Amino acid sequence: MHQPLHHDLAQKIISGYREQGRKIVTAESCTGGLVAGMLTEISGASGVFERGFITYSNDSKIDVLGVDNLAIQQCGAVSAEVAAQMAKGALEFSSADTALSVTGIAGPSGGSVDKPVGLVYFGLATRAGALLHYKCNFTGTRSEIREKAVGEAFRLLLSAIEDLAL
Repeated sequence: MHQPLHHDLAQKIISGYREQGRKIVTAESCTGGLVAGMLTEISGASGVFERGFITYSNDSKIDVLGVDNLAIQQCGAVSAEVAAQMAKGALEFSSADTALSVTGIAGPSGGSVDKPVGLVYFGLATRAGALLHYKCNFTGTRSEIREKAVGEAFRLLLSAIEDLAL
């Protein structure tokens, strides 16, 4: 039987968070629920995965996660500021310990000189007070960019469970 891409990482995340009694919430834009979907493929995910938000539109980022409209207007939905606010909002509107956010441009259209196709921002917020965000520039087709974003999201979730300070 063919294992989905990133299956082993998802399994490590579920078992690691379960061992520490921590829960995850996701806030996804360009990945459209792929992170949540792949995590919930793993048996036992119900003890770890608290909930997921798919906030694809700007309005949903504002209405559901409390992202500041001014941040979207000034920085754009694909920005470090919005990724950080998405993670903070997901944490606020859940009972999870760790929130992961993803916002980006999967293409093939929608890119610009300043924000090319493949630009993806990630955010992480924890109840312990950690808040971080960073960007990646991926290449490939729309599907490949989204798959790479899921892989990076999983690596970020793993680093948060391995670093107990987060």
